[in-house]
Formats: sequence, structure tokens, C-alpha cells
Amino acid sequence: MDTAILPSTFLLTLLLSVGLFFFIRASTKDRIQTVQLVSEQDEAALMSQLKEYFRSRSYRVAEVDREQNKVTFEGNVRPSLFLAIFLTLLAATGIVCLSLVVYLLFPNLSILVLAMVMLSPLSGLFYWQKSGRLEKVSLKVETTRSEQTSSSKIAVVGHRDELSELQRTLQLKTGE
Repeated sequence: MDTAILPSTFLLTLLLSVGLFFFIRASTKDRIQTVQLVSEQDEAALMSQLKEYFRSRSYRVAEVDREQNKVTFEGNVRPSLFLAIFLTLLAATGIVCLSLVVYLLFPNLSILVLAMVMLSPLSGLFYWQKSGRLEKVSLKVETTRSEQTSSSKIAVVGHRDELSELQRTLQLKTGE
């Protein structure tokens, strides 16, 4: 067997393990975005729909700034059981792969490295503890009037998944 294959395989597997580590860490990051949305409804009807939408998603009104026509909603984000299990399985698979390569290079350490598979549930636990958090969504509504119609422009700051769900549910268009 070529002697350069095992060390290079070990290096590649180690690099993949580092990538897996950063992937697990990134699973808990906030992904806050600002989006401009447009609705054909007037401001009062739109605000009523927005309040009902956020109430149905277990958000509550945290702050109202009447001068700037801005409302901030707060809600607790629950971690995903599916993602916690997926990250645990991904970590276990990565550790098993690393263990196999270490076994080929250092047969005496194989049991120790394979025992590290027992640490893979820590990745799911890490995700579970870090991803449950208080989420805020801020809305600023402005009415724009033209000769024939009146529409509302909404500046929304929040998590990108929440923003896409809001846009889909209320059938809002992306503004300029």
C-alpha cells in the first residue's frame, strides 16, 4: 500500500471534521435580515393582519413607537428536535470516519478514538441549548398613496425564516 495515502486521507478526514464542527456551531446563529414588503391593503387592515399573524405564532407586542409607526414583537423560538437528532447523527458519522482513519494509522488508539462517538450527543445538546432564544421582529409601516390606489410599505427586521413565512402567509410582495 502506498505510504502517502494514509496520511493524506487522515488530513482530509481531519479537515472534514473541522468543517463539521463549524457546521454544528453555525446551526445556532441568528440570521437577522431587513426586508421591505408591500401590501395592497391600507395601514389599519394590514396592522390588524400582522398582529393576528404574530399572535398565532406565539409572539407578543413588546414595544410600540407611535411617532415612528413602529411595532416590535417578541416570541420564544423553540429548537427543532429533528435538527438536534440530525446534528447528533452527523457528529457520530464524522467521528466514526475519523476513528476508522486513525485506526489505520495508529491501531493502538482505535478504542480511544471510537469511544469518542459517545460524545456525539453533545452536538445535539449544544444545539438544543443555544437555539432556544427570545426572538424579536420589528415592523415599520408606511402608507403610500397614488391617484387610484393606496398601499402600505413595511420595513421588517427579523429572522430570515420568520420573514419568508410572513411574506408567504400574508401574500406580501417584496418592495424596492
